[in-house]
Amino acid sequence: MFASVLCIVSLSLLSLVPLLPVGAMPDSSGLSSAQSRLNQAALDDILQRAAPIAGVDQGCSRSSKTCDWMAKFPDSVVSLPFIFSSIKNVLGNYSDTTQASLLRYTGPIPPAPVYRCQEHSIIQSLNEGIRVFDLRFSYNPGNDTIGFYHSLALLSPTTRMEDVFFALYDWLNKHPTEAVLVSMNYEGGGGRPEDAALYEKLYNILNTPLAKQYWVQTNGTLGTLGEARGKLTLLQRWSYRLLPSDMTARIGIPLDPDHWTVNGKATELVYNVAKNQIAYIEDFYAINTVALGSGQNAYIDAKFEATTAHLTNATRKDLHPDQLYISFASAAFIDDTPPMTPHIFAVGNGTDVLGMNQRLIPWLKARKGQRFGIIMLDFYDAVPGLVEAVIGV
Repeated sequence: MFASVLCIVSLSLLSLVPLLPVGAMPDSSGLSSAQSRLNQAALDDILQRAAPIAGVDQGCSRSSKTCDWMAKFPDSVVSLPFIFSSIKNVLGNYSDTTQASLLRYTGPIPPAPVYRCQEHSIIQSLNEGIRVFDLRFSYNPGNDTIGFYHSLALLSPTTRMEDVFFALYDWLNKHPTEAVLVSMNYEGGGGRPEDAALYEKLYNILNTPLAKQYWVQTNGTLGTLGEARGKLTLLQRWSYRLLPSDMTARIGIPLDPDHWTVNGKATELVYNVAKNQIAYIEDFYAINTVALGSGQNAYIDAKFEATTAHLTNATRKDLHPDQLYISFASAAFIDDTPPMTPHIFAVGNGTDVLGMNQRLIPWLKARKGQRFGIIMLDFYDAVPGLVEAVIGV
């Protein structure tokens, strides 16, 4: 069927060749060179607008083990998220300087280290093996477009959700063996409205003809890797309850926020009753089991215990096989003395405190080849070998 359509399109374009101006002959894709240049210029403009969040694609080295690591798996692999690593909230270029430049939009907010979770951009993270992204959306300033935040921190006032998606589409075109999961949920706070118009915009972004080519259209279940290659799979952490009744198209895995336990160590969230498909989630981000003043090691010990307990369940073949496991190895800022920032949780203090990432490497290596599910990581790049330990390369 596709071949027939392509032939018809090619013939239609070829019939116009005598009408094209000199120097505008079709290239190998069937487009005129002038049209190709115009298309590329339009894409470049979108990618430039996306760059504050998505970054710029510098490509991969030939020796990279992480750039196209999913190519080694057969299309028939099921339970897709069992071969993923991931990162949390992309704030790759977020600094005190960036925050100061956005003060007119956000007003005074706590310093950048309270919010920052990464050093690298989305595209750089993809090239370095990351395949799951945790993105938090809300209105951009002016309430005309949708952008991205982390709590009160605005990532970019001009980058739209669809700009970031275009950057992901462009990357997938270059890496068709790979599959990417995108977890998204509404980021409240700061006086931004959560209204029907917001979700109508989001619905329309995900249902354009182009989006339907790049987002897996299955709803409520995870298929094979072959079905997901070259595409994005949605982990939907918002509700459509504000949408009009005629907007019924649904994609991805619905992880109802009303049943996602806040600060939970072991949440069971049924996302497909008919097929008994359950997401098992550890999202213990506010470490409230440790008394203030206990020290940085105590906080990280508590987080490591909760995360590895959940990961241990994921590795057990006798416990909930073929189910979706999501473990957050990240944690939120705690105002203590000394303070606990996401960076301290992830990589320690550089002297006598080891962070989650250093502690996880030997734990993961000792269980190489076992199922871990999705692991959400902050500052994944700060400790060499962490991504490789997660994906087993």
